[in-house]
Amino acid sequence: MTASLTIRIEQSIAAIAPERWSRLTGASKSGPGGYNPFVSHAYLSALEESGSATAKTGWMGHHTLLESDGTLLGAIPGYLKSHSQGEYVFDHGWADAFERAGGQYYPKIQCSVPFTPATGPRLLVAEGQDADLMRQTLATGLQQVTRQLGVSSAHVTFLREDELPAFDEAGYLHRTDQQFHFINDGYANHDAFLETLASRKRKALKKERRAALENGITIDWLTGSDLTEDIWDQFFAFYMDTGSRKWGRPYLTRSFYSLIGERMPEDILLVMARRDGRYVAGAINFIGSDALYGRHWGCSEDHPFLHFEVCYHQAIDFALSKGLKRVEAGAQGEHKLARGYLPVTTHSAHYIAHPGLRKAVASYLEREREEVEQIGDYLEAHSPFRKGERQDPGKTDEGEEPQ
Repeated sequence: MTASLTIRIEQSIAAIAPERWSRLTGASKSGPGGYNPFVSHAYLSALEESGSATAKTGWMGHHTLLESDGTLLGAIPGYLKSHSQGEYVFDHGWADAFERAGGQYYPKIQCSVPFTPATGPRLLVAEGQDADLMRQTLATGLQQVTRQLGVSSAHVTFLREDELPAFDEAGYLHRTDQQFHFINDGYANHDAFLETLASRKRKALKKERRAALENGITIDWLTGSDLTEDIWDQFFAFYMDTGSRKWGRPYLTRSFYSLIGERMPEDILLVMARRDGRYVAGAINFIGSDALYGRHWGCSEDHPFLHFEVCYHQAIDFALSKGLKRVEAGAQGEHKLARGYLPVTTHSAHYIAHPGLRKAVASYLEREREEVEQIGDYLEAHSPFRKGERQDPGKTDEGEEPQ
């Protein structure tokens, strides 16, 4: 069967039947590997159809498919990129150095979920296949595609740790970074979690939560049929305000929210803060088989500690109520540590075609990995947990560090 394996590129997720895609790792609740909403057909197609991730925005679909006699055996969600925006793993310095030396860094291949710094499967394998073989074939196939296109590089970001061996064997460069995640250690509720913290930290968080709601604010959890177009209008206004200030131009269009509300409403949690009968702030989360993924936040009124309540404390409350194993609260943010979110390592793999650039990047990444590890050790030593009670991020059932 190996001899009949073929690699081809598909420019649109919409061109792949949802039932074919759903058989791949993490892409559906009934498929293999646990459900990751960001690699679902519903999410990826919404990005494309809404105009959020398209050639016009610098995200031309370039999905690598592994097939045998028309049967889809594996895939890598990917895009041909004309810039490095919306990725959260920064390579602007690499691009600048290469172009100053006379090279052309863009376009490049970016294998990730657009605008989504959440770890998940990148080497998607169909149920019943030899996962190791398919992953190795996909990793080497991506290299071949990169060389045939004549582009500078291929970047696979926020991948699962159990996918690293396939990239290591193929000679990709390994990059690490850190995020802050809450790990559910079997807590019955939020109070049980707080009991594991040092007394001073526990009191500070209780005071913070009370203060966030002092101005007559109440919190609603909205999911499923709660996600009406009126609700999306209100949340989109919050998103536009934050996005305009942080990025200059928000990445996601209004129609994206309508599409995900239609196609995957049970996978979405909006945490909305209400005051005087109207919503004044909100955060969007996505629900996987064992994790809650926090994404965007926004507000129309500023209230002390409301951001922490809506984005972090409420996310923990929801995860504990549903028995989810962790909360991934997005990129960066050392302020999350004091709220019970511990540093964990994230991974990416990079294939650099040019030998000179590859050598320079490899040297840089070796130093960067050491620095990331040192910072992680320092942050863990300053966690808010009582001595002997500190959570161990450990391993998830999927075999990777929880991201």
